[in-house]
Amino acid sequence: MHPLFTSLLAQGPVVTDGAWGTELQKLGLRPGEHPDLWNLSHPDRVGEVASRYVEAGSAVILTNTFRSNRIALAAHGEGADPAALNAAGVRISRKAAAGRARVFASVGPSGKMLMSEEVTEAELAAAFAEQCRALAEAGPDALLIETMSDLEETRIALRAARATGLPVVVSMVFDSGKERDRTMMGSTPEQVAVALVEAGADAIGANCGLGIEGYIPVCARLRKSTSLPLWIKPNAGMPEMEEGRITYRTTPAEFAAGSRDLLKAGADFIGGCCGTTPEFIRAVSAALHPVH
Repeated sequence: MHPLFTSLLAQGPVVTDGAWGTELQKLGLRPGEHPDLWNLSHPDRVGEVASRYVEAGSAVILTNTFRSNRIALAAHGEGADPAALNAAGVRISRKAAAGRARVFASVGPSGKMLMSEEVTEAELAAAFAEQCRALAEAGPDALLIETMSDLEETRIALRAARATGLPVVVSMVFDSGKERDRTMMGSTPEQVAVALVEAGADAIGANCGLGIEGYIPVCARLRKSTSLPLWIKPNAGMPEMEEGRITYRTTPAEFAAGSRDLLKAGADFIGGCCGTTPEFIRAVSAALHPVH
């Protein structure tokens, strides 16, 4: 196990953060607006989201850099500088962490499909290398490759991340197939675990796509397939449309209760994805680290 994770896990399960996009929307981010651009235009508001998670009990917070690779930025026609966005994202989270939490820099997918030749392997490699270098130079504690559905794209991103020398967590989305236990490209938890261990990940896991109940069996299957630390960040249930808006029904108390089951299934890092808030993280922290 990487020394960073040994140190973090010495105190028991690690509580991570929750959703960022919806928190930024509460602070004025418009629907369809690229959230990562706020690292430069509204760093104070981005920092407010990070600070709320630290105050709620997150021992690990992410960076607002999920879509800060050149390919994803081009799709929005923003013309922003990826290096500047990534560096700013790390600086903001480091300032908010203030020594009370670790910062894992977020690397998301390109948004393009290799299989349908929307992008080439070389283009992906260049984009992820650029992003990972910029993140690493700003000084995070680790890199997180998250919300991935294509193992080949994930391997390319992982190679770029490993080249920085930082520890790397890789998290896939399992929400497809009859049992909703496969990635969009059809990979099972067992196949993902074998592939990512072989590719050199320091920790693996799952996020987005499912609520906490759906990820308990996925987590158990990942645990049977690897001894690496497991990173799990479920959604606050499955999304539902209500008066034209996406809502999530799971409450912070229900999510916290499920986090105990995730722990039993083998999770080491537990947080939330879509629909979760600082209140969810506060509840999870209380459930996993009760004060006697």
